[in-house]
Amino acid sequence: MSVTFAPELAEAIKESAERHGMSFDDWIAAAAELKFRADDEAEVFEEAERKRRLAGWREYMEEYQAEFGAFTEEEMAEVEKRWAAEAEASGLSGDEDA
Repeated sequence: MSVTFAPELAEAIKESAERHGMSFDDWIAAAAELKFRADDEAEVFEEAERKRRLAGWREYMEEYQAEFGAFTEEEMAEVEKRWAAEAEASGLSGDEDA
């Protein structure tokens, strides 16, 4: 991605980033996050964060299974059973019509 700023704005961002101990890119990312939140578009940021966390979880699980072996069908069935019970208890079961 490439973004062009007026030289004065780029310099002001650089100085602000340095004062806050941030890189230029991190400062821009933080500013974009604040803009999303200010515009009541937090769901866009939250979805991106959810996807980032899910990707991290998947990577962790892949590493775990690579080291200790794949989960058995019995283990997976137990997890699905627990998740279904937790979803039902929290009202997230998807059975609203029932």
